[in-house]
Amino acid sequence: MELDDGAVNDLVALGLSRYEARVYLTLVTRESYTAAEVARAAQVPRQRVYDVLDALVRRHLAIPRPGRVAGYSAASPELALTRLTALRRESLERLEQASAALATALTPVWTAGRAHTDPLDYIEVLRDPKAIAERFAGIQEQAAHELLSFCKPPFVAPAANTEGIRTVRRLRRAGGTARAVYTHDALDDADVLENVRRFGEAGEEARFAPELPLKLVVADASLVLCDMPDPMAGTGATTALFIEHPALAACLRMSFLAVWERAATVAGLDGPGHVGP
Repeated sequence: MELDDGAVNDLVALGLSRYEARVYLTLVTRESYTAAEVARAAQVPRQRVYDVLDALVRRHLAIPRPGRVAGYSAASPELALTRLTALRRESLERLEQASAALATALTPVWTAGRAHTDPLDYIEVLRDPKAIAERFAGIQEQAAHELLSFCKPPFVAPAANTEGIRTVRRLRRAGGTARAVYTHDALDDADVLENVRRFGEAGEEARFAPELPLKLVVADASLVLCDMPDPMAGTGATTALFIEHPALAACLRMSFLAVWERAATVAGLDGPGHVGP
């Protein structure tokens, strides 16, 4: 069945993953589908469709139909869209609260920094993708106790990132922590999911959030690497900042933990359970 890309994109904007949007739009076309039927009709991989259906049921967007072969029906579009809009509104309110808290935390740091005559003592500005990748590898190597990451495309590190996996193993052996939050888009990317799985086997804890404000790495609450997309340099251009500033790093660590607490785990990637808080 050919799905309306516009409708899919609208549902994604309301917080669904692309697979969830495709499955819901397929379910509305008839009374009931089995999991296998909806996987074929929505063009969703069979191994993913059960997680997708479970997520829709938890959001009250799909209704399970018990029977010899279990089926699924769509909740009415009016109720489904009302619920998605309410959830999106709640998410935006939480982001506004987090933004206000971060602004309050960063303002004293910014004010104190105005008196610093040479901010480049602790800030390194990077624009070359190779230099950014090298600095990313360096901050991983420097991490001694804790490594926290917001992960979203585009990625500058090699897909395998064997250095990162070695870092995670080293941290866990030393009793340290490695945590990463990925965007929900990662759930639709087989390569990214494979990378998440490999890091999980090494000991990294992974969670997923609908959106992330920027790419970020915080090591030992003292080192920060973050991207700062440059609106004046054209699409795809970005500037990365490497910052050695414990006060700022501590603030960003607090922001990471706030997002981490609201993010979701995924079955088979980070412990038991399906996508959920």
